[in-house]
Amino acid sequence: MQKKDLHIHTAFSDGSNTPEECVIAAIEKGLQTVGISDHSYIDDTTYEPYWLKKDAEQDYKRTVTALKEKYKDKIEVLLGIEQDYYSFAPASGYDYIIGSVHFLRTDDGFFAIDENLEDMRSHIEFFDNDIYNFVDLYYGTVADVVNKTNCDIIGHFDLITKFNGENLLFDEKNERYIAAYKKAANALIETGKPFEINTSALYRGLKKEPYPSYAVIDYLKSLGAKFILSSDAHKKENIARSFEINDLKKYL
Repeated sequence: MQKKDLHIHTAFSDGSNTPEECVIAAIEKGLQTVGISDHSYIDDTTYEPYWLKKDAEQDYKRTVTALKEKYKDKIEVLLGIEQDYYSFAPASGYDYIIGSVHFLRTDDGFFAIDENLEDMRSHIEFFDNDIYNFVDLYYGTVADVVNKTNCDIIGHFDLITKFNGENLLFDEKNERYIAAYKKAANALIETGKPFEINTSALYRGLKKEPYPSYAVIDYLKSLGAKFILSSDAHKKENIARSFEINDLKKYL
């Protein structure tokens, strides 16, 4: 199996390192393929520091494309983008697209899914103080992510669980939660796109399971889903991190 990591962020969005530093780190880790996939531009100033600036996209593309040639004898470098559901414009000119939902939008505002626990708790009042209404909207949006982003890889399917360790926000065994994610999974499996198994929650100590959780992965597998392992690294040190966990290998 080819050793690769296609979900890596750099200083072009909310990462800490340059694309070249990430490529060098991937070579040092023995990867055969590395993909740089910074966050796409979103036309909203609320969380602006997290994504690629609108006027920086061409520089981003040129930078990563130059690295392909520079390191072609050592590693395959791919130009990717993590295209958010609410991105300003369609992604084009990339080797691959990761489709993700980081935000929800209603008439009441723009809600981040992965900012912090307090943020998530504050959102609930806008959903009739019912967290499962929030869950329903999240998975209803995720179900449409391939159609909206035209992605090649489905990113962190259950990101809504990021701060839900010990079921702090909702019960992941609740019938409404299970019904919501299964409905989204059933819709997405029809697209034939692979789901990433994202290790970032593991090595950041946020969860004891990856995205998706093992229960969700098992359900997706029962539907015939294909998977790709990714780190969602924002620092070069985290590229391909936690890929060695045995529980993950049976899905790949």
